[in-house]
Amino acid sequence: MAEVHVLQMPIFKKAYKKLHSKEKAIIDGVVQQIINNPKLGKSKKGDLNAVFVYKFKMNNQETLLAYESTSKQRILLAFGVRENFYRDLKKSL
Repeated sequence: MAEVHVLQMPIFKKAYKKLHSKEKAIIDGVVQQIINNPKLGKSKKGDLNAVFVYKFKMNNQETLLAYESTSKQRILLAFGVRENFYRDLKKSL
């Protein structure tokens, strides 16, 4: 399989830096799943039509991770809880 490049957008990097090591391990696991299977998340519609969102549990709370995918790369856009997630995501794009 061809090597996949993973890019982190600034909003993703900033949020990731603030996490504890256990939370980082959860995010790392999710990112690895996305690298292996880019269709894991649900494709969004409208002005976020190129974006996929994958939902998972972190600290007993549903967390969303938004990314874009091409055959050669995964672009990690943002992650967080549902509240204001899509509004903030649209602002960052």
